[in-house]
Amino acid sequence: MASAPHDTAPDPGPVPAPAPRPLDGIRVLALEQMQAAPFATLMLARLGAEVIKVESPSGESGRAARPAVLDASGRPAGATFLRYNLGKRSIAVDLKSERGRDLVHGLSRSCDVVVENLGPGRAARLGLGYPHVSAEHPSVVYLSITGFGADGASPYADWPAYAGVAEAMSGIYEHARRPGQPPVINPMGGLGDTGSGLFGVIGVLAALRQREHTGRGQLVDVAMFDAMVAICDIVPNFWSLGVRRDADPDGETGSDAGLRMPYILSAFQVGGRWCYIQVSREHQFERLARLLDRESWLSDPRFADRFGWHDHWPDVIRPALEQWSKDMSALTAAGHLAEAGITAAPCNSAEDVVGDPHLAQRNMLVPIPRTDGPAEPVLVAGNPVKLSEAPELPETAPPLVGQDTRTVLTELLRLPPHDLDALEAAGVIAAPDLDRRT
Repeated sequence: MASAPHDTAPDPGPVPAPAPRPLDGIRVLALEQMQAAPFATLMLARLGAEVIKVESPSGESGRAARPAVLDASGRPAGATFLRYNLGKRSIAVDLKSERGRDLVHGLSRSCDVVVENLGPGRAARLGLGYPHVSAEHPSVVYLSITGFGADGASPYADWPAYAGVAEAMSGIYEHARRPGQPPVINPMGGLGDTGSGLFGVIGVLAALRQREHTGRGQLVDVAMFDAMVAICDIVPNFWSLGVRRDADPDGETGSDAGLRMPYILSAFQVGGRWCYIQVSREHQFERLARLLDRESWLSDPRFADRFGWHDHWPDVIRPALEQWSKDMSALTAAGHLAEAGITAAPCNSAEDVVGDPHLAQRNMLVPIPRTDGPAEPVLVAGNPVKLSEAPELPETAPPLVGQDTRTVLTELLRLPPHDLDALEAAGVIAAPDLDRRT
């Protein structure tokens, strides 16, 4: 029998289509800026939604953040914008013009979800608030993220709100403040923004699910202050249980007294670095005492209750930990503590995070190639939601200002090229030259 020719590869057959993602077919119109709403729509995009971002012709305010890079059109693209706008389409429309507002209103009728965080009452003043959009599109799910609620009833309704406003008012800054020290502001970047965005995603998904039953959309109203109180619920909860600054065991009173906690939640130095540790249960304290060869602590009256752990952390427990770990790295010390069943972790530097093998294995740092010279890419956080039946697709770079203006208006509003040219000439819309369609 003749042998098969060696220069002919077998036909692999048709390439399988990518697995569908949960929000395939859902279209989102995003009247957004900075971080809270852009983070929410980023998560929706990663779940499969088509996100159309509406920007002014000069670009949304997140592009003006620093540090920044120059994008392919030569415009600055700030760090805030780069982090939260992967996989989106951008249209540039002047919402100050009546024709621009009409265009966006028309687009909203072909979208399942509208998201806005333009500031207190601005969407309503533009005629793009929930009542205006839902009047012609009752099945729309409309997410509004504001500092203090969409209904305007809060005494702070007119305040501008960045993440730090909601974080500060939640009480967590004062709760965590050390005696004699000012509060540490924005200790986790924009937690007030990302936390609000996450609650927004939950609300949108719930409203889409309810729409399947009722056929009607609804307003999803997320206040950043509410979101931070929910995330930092330890503050009012512990206060109601008597953990207060005026409850110091030594009789110190006043707002600058320390909070006496029934646990260890702190850090110790090891190898010139810091290592976090938490001991909040008796069996954990017993494990720590045995690991440090301090079994006498288990019968020491100073440690008869959990408050004693807190009281004697600086003078007894922390020095013992630092003596035990003096020849270790922070990662090694944390590993030994973890093996003993004690919660601990190294306090990583930025370089540690960038080089962490866990993050590399789970694709949690996404490189965005730069177009302005430097070879090293910009790194942004990847998608933390891993779905077994919807493998991750490659991320696409954040869009240029108005990169998709003409294609979106052609696809969804059926505007012919001459109308687009006239709108662009009048300054109602904008698009980079590379997107020009004639």
